[in-house]
Amino acid sequence: MPASDKIVEFMQRASWIRKMFEEGARLKKEHGAQNVFDFSLGNPNLDPVKKIKEKIVQAAMDSTPGIHAYMPNAGLPEVRAAVARKIREDEGIEVDENCIVMTVGAGGGLNVVLKTILNPDDEVIVPKPFFVEYVFYADNHGGKAVLVPTLQDFSLDLSTIEQAINSKTAAVLINSPNNPTGKVYPEEQIRGLSELLEKKSKDIGRAIVLISDEPYRGITYDGVKVPSILQAYANSLVVTSFSKDLSLPGERLGYVAMNPRMENAAQTMGGLVLANRILGFVNAPSLIQRAVKDDLREIVDVSVYKKRRDRLYDALTSFGYQCVKPQGAFYLFPKSPIPDDVQFVGNLQNRLILTVPGTGFGGPGYFRIAYCVSDETIEGSLKGFHDAIKEI
Repeated sequence: MPASDKIVEFMQRASWIRKMFEEGARLKKEHGAQNVFDFSLGNPNLDPVKKIKEKIVQAAMDSTPGIHAYMPNAGLPEVRAAVARKIREDEGIEVDENCIVMTVGAGGGLNVVLKTILNPDDEVIVPKPFFVEYVFYADNHGGKAVLVPTLQDFSLDLSTIEQAINSKTAAVLINSPNNPTGKVYPEEQIRGLSELLEKKSKDIGRAIVLISDEPYRGITYDGVKVPSILQAYANSLVVTSFSKDLSLPGERLGYVAMNPRMENAAQTMGGLVLANRILGFVNAPSLIQRAVKDDLREIVDVSVYKKRRDRLYDALTSFGYQCVKPQGAFYLFPKSPIPDDVQFVGNLQNRLILTVPGTGFGGPGYFRIAYCVSDETIEGSLKGFHDAIKEI
């Protein structure tokens, strides 16, 4: 059999979103797309930022000699310099282009980071609920994801992180705003985590790296700000993408920002650049790098997502669902009205509503709603959500 046993097992573990997507295609064909309310995928439905669309056209029409030639594996120097300048202005940390690697989205960036820092059998601590592919990314590079619970409001439980740290701990990987919960870890927790990692790094005799996955950093609500990981902790790496704040997920552009205070910084940066090459990415897409360079502060209309969050949250809680109000991203993570979240998601599916069981994110007993959908989808789903919980 060509597929390995490990990949077959991974496919089964990662199947929930894919399964719901396939069910959605079947139901839309059977009942009509307008009668199926699909909240399964975190695929932004807002148009890309208009100015960026115009810049993509300009970049495509550029006939400068050599414009399509190979570039440094870290990315175009002028793009990396622009990214570094924005980080300096926003976070007050003295980074320059030599701390930036442009990557093939945040997924590519995380693989570059883990390839660089992991030794065989090293462990990466991941608070749950979490983006399921973190487990596979760690395995890609000989590591193991160690999952630890969070508190009831999905904030970090520093005690469980501390208990999980041992001599094999290479990194802690956090995601804020979080997929699937929408939680933004507050500054006091980030400071506490930083102090914990500094202490435990000394105890175990190796620098524990803090990796922050931040593709939703620009999508926050109610005045909530995402704390600077680079300010808080020296041995830190931020990974992000332009997929969500510019609505460009298909263009696969992101970056890794390394803290200039990183232990063995030059060697680590060299490793990131090498990993970008030998993993087969080589470099991030040239055209999109050039298109975003001068407009890094552009962002989609976040008020649209906020309106959708508020409409769904207010309606669901009025029906009796329990849910922590998300502070960012575009997901709700309500508690399932019955212990079996898979069964309840099936109940919703019978009403032509597609969500994803929390089990798929390491959060059994909950389910995820991706509200990056049309207003019509939200309004059309409300009766089904109401009837599903009232039936119980």
